[in-house]
Amino acid sequence: MKAPDEPAGPMRAIRGRRPGALLLGLAGLFLLPGPGAARLAESDLARVALAPAPGARVPMALALTDAAAGPTTLGAALGGRASLLLPLDYTCENVCDPMLAMSAAALQASGLVPGRDVGFVLVGLDPRDGVEAARHLLRAQSVDSARALVGDAQGIAQLTEALGYRYAVDGETGRIAHPAAAVLLTPDGSVARILSPLALNGRDLRLALIEAGEGRGSTLGDRLTLLCYGYDAVRGVYTPLVNRILSLMAAATVIALGLGILLLHRRSIRGSGA
Repeated sequence: MKAPDEPAGPMRAIRGRRPGALLLGLAGLFLLPGPGAARLAESDLARVALAPAPGARVPMALALTDAAAGPTTLGAALGGRASLLLPLDYTCENVCDPMLAMSAAALQASGLVPGRDVGFVLVGLDPRDGVEAARHLLRAQSVDSARALVGDAQGIAQLTEALGYRYAVDGETGRIAHPAAAVLLTPDGSVARILSPLALNGRDLRLALIEAGEGRGSTLGDRLTLLCYGYDAVRGVYTPLVNRILSLMAAATVIALGLGILLLHRRSIRGSGA
């Protein structure tokens, strides 16, 4: 995996707002270059989006096949951890390749270990792609930290419906126009955030995963950072919460002054006793 850190970009939070505005249909234009793009009508491409409903949760019991370990369920693949779920077309070489590579690089930069601290799970969108297609993509991008899953048409439909993940398939070429997006899940499979895998950096991904995991795998520095920073849904990065930082600094100043006064008072008592 390549070294980080790419500049942070437009992640989109879904907490506290209706996610219908999370329209990522432009990704489909990149996935169908040249003549392939013309075969899908604008109305088809306009429906390409990722818009989870409030409280959306993935089907944890969904039966899938792990390209490395065989039959499994989505819940088993997530492993009870905050996870980065990346829906992909395993045979797409336009956007899916860099999506996987950049996500893996951001995870590496985060310092969190997939399979131990967090989950990193890929799910194929095309039921015609089997485990060999998934393995080929992992080898091509030199990624060994992700669990690549494949499923049948019914299972993929169940997952994408639960996520509000809408894509379009060109009936002539078989190409798929889909959102260039990753889904951040809590340990119970609930959708926490929608992220742009093409604009991730290690720090922001680490903070997002720690938030989704309710502090699991965090250090004291992470907790202090989350205390002083908040997720900016417009810019897609964690930015300083100025009022909170000023309050903490003021409190620290008061404590320091109090300790100083106490120390001087003790010294004066010792001096008068002498």
